[in-house]
Amino acid sequence: MNKSKLIIFFIFYALVFFQCNLDKSQKKKNTTTKDSAINNKKKVNSQNSEVLEKESEEKKSIILNDKNAIPFFFQYQKENLENSVRISTRFGNIDIQLFENTPYHRANFIYLTKKRYFNNTTFHRVVPGFIIQGGNSDRYETAKKRGEIGKYLLPPDTRKGYSHHRGVIAMPSSEIENPYKLASPYEFFIVQQSPGAYHLDGSYTIFGKVIAGMEVVDIINKQKTDKRETPLTNIFMDVSILEK
Repeated sequence: MNKSKLIIFFIFYALVFFQCNLDKSQKKKNTTTKDSAINNKKKVNSQNSEVLEKESEEKKSIILNDKNAIPFFFQYQKENLENSVRISTRFGNIDIQLFENTPYHRANFIYLTKKRYFNNTTFHRVVPGFIIQGGNSDRYETAKKRGEIGKYLLPPDTRKGYSHHRGVIAMPSSEIENPYKLASPYEFFIVQQSPGAYHLDGSYTIFGKVIAGMEVVDIINKQKTDKRETPLTNIFMDVSILEK
């Protein structure tokens, strides 16, 4: 092999070697870039997940009061569209449809149901031929739940055209001095009187009606009570979302 051919051979070999190293370097760079992009994506997803979890925890741990309750339920009613619940008692079930055009009261009831507030509360007031009232008890467990959820009242919503027909569910006023009849969010009453208790119209917010189980309402309404209209034997309840 003459000298010129030898020089050409070495030049060719050098070029091939250089190209191979360049390809390897580029491939490694691309792989590193790809891995970096994947890691960045995972990091972003992780951060987003942490933000969502934090927001979720904040919603779970919020303590409601008269200032934040309405803004909270304004958002809550948009995200929680359930409108049917089941009240379970030892006498049977009472199924309730909640009205969508009383959004704060519907949202409040759904919220308390999901928080399991009503579980192990009682129908603590029974007025024969009139109403049964529930959502309270003298147990420490109930007081503790109220403390964890918060102390707040809801404004009345009495101009939706509803009347206190037999079978409607409404929210009583707070027992504190209350000229504006602000509603006690932890309690409710169901009208048992037939055809209705129309003298209550305009005073309390009707936010739903019984769609099944009025016979259970009638049984509860017949239970013996003391002078305070409290059943002699506790009538406990559990409340759950009624799946469609």
